[in-house]
Amino acid sequence: MKLCTALSALLVCVNVSAETYLKEQFAEWPGSWDISTKWKSSSDLGKLGLSHGEFYGDEKDFGVKTEEDARFYGFSRKLDKPFNSEGKTLVLQYSVKHEGDWGCAGAYIKLLPGGDSFDAPNFGGDTPYSVMFGPDICGNAKRTHVIFNYEDDNKLIKKDVLCEKDKFTHLYRLVVRPDNTFEVSIDGKSVRDGKLEDEFDFLPPKEIKDPAQSKPDDWVDQMKIPDPEDAKPDGYDDITAEIPDPDASKPEDWDDEDDGEWEPPMIANPDHKGPWRQKQIDNPAYKGVWEHPMVSNPDYKADDALYNRCVDCTHVGFELWQVSAGTIFDNIIVTDSVEEAQAFAEDTYFKNKDGEKAMQAEQQKESDAKDAEAAAEAGGDDDDDINDDEDLDEMGDEF
Repeated sequence: MKLCTALSALLVCVNVSAETYLKEQFAEWPGSWDISTKWKSSSDLGKLGLSHGEFYGDEKDFGVKTEEDARFYGFSRKLDKPFNSEGKTLVLQYSVKHEGDWGCAGAYIKLLPGGDSFDAPNFGGDTPYSVMFGPDICGNAKRTHVIFNYEDDNKLIKKDVLCEKDKFTHLYRLVVRPDNTFEVSIDGKSVRDGKLEDEFDFLPPKEIKDPAQSKPDDWVDQMKIPDPEDAKPDGYDDITAEIPDPDASKPEDWDDEDDGEWEPPMIANPDHKGPWRQKQIDNPAYKGVWEHPMVSNPDYKADDALYNRCVDCTHVGFELWQVSAGTIFDNIIVTDSVEEAQAFAEDTYFKNKDGEKAMQAEQQKESDAKDAEAAAEAGGDDDDDINDDEDLDEMGDEF
């Protein structure tokens, strides 16, 4: 059942049965979040704080920001209620902003099992997780991680999904559906979608090479053979690569006693054609490339529940290493409704993104104006120095 209401000429439909398991806008810090105080030594853990950055679309909209370079960051919190995605769509969405140089910094989020036994102080890179999603940039390598835990093994997407690398806020969304399909969107635009079985190595291949078959001994897969009627011409090997230059002559001032016996310089022999190679012709016995017959894989077993990666997700968390800090995380939602996630995105990311870019553009304009003014003043000082030198020269002439 869906409930539809008209708001400002926009029809908004919300699934009445939809559930939201977390909606985090960081009104306070740390609030419900736990810091991974025992994961690393205190000197290795970076500080976190609320910030909307240097430019923003809403001065009241804060996120949590990594504040120290070359540090680990671990923080997690409990979902409002456990999420079992059996028979449901899984939607994980959040925003990421990095105003400085990305350098080398992870910015991915994790959905985690654990329940009441979840060890928040020790939460870190070795903590088992159900889903890992989000950008990770280091040097020229930039990707959006999409990783699922399946039968105690973390399965990475086969082909990298790129991510954004500029200084603005970007919205990352992962959707996993009960029909065993998934979709990754950035800023509301789909950047990858497909079948889970095709894009991840969850299952062994459906077919394998028939172990009872092998290429026949008499199979001919050589396309070309030497032409038996092509023979090397007599005397071919006697043709040298170089010959004396027939146009050269001994200089008139050459003295055989002093200079030795004169020899003409060598030049390339136009009749020399390199090593002889026998002509190749089509092999009349060629049968083509042998293809190994395929048979059904006895180890393959379809799994209709590939999508159910949150069997019992109870927490969400970030465990990161950042050489270049300054990432701001905000507006996290975990839900089973794409419509719910989209409505949240409209009220946060899409409402603020234009204002954020406008503020940054204005700041850049002001910065450029100051740089131009400073350059002009520096140029004026140089002119004054030149005039001073000219005045001194004139005074010297007088004396």
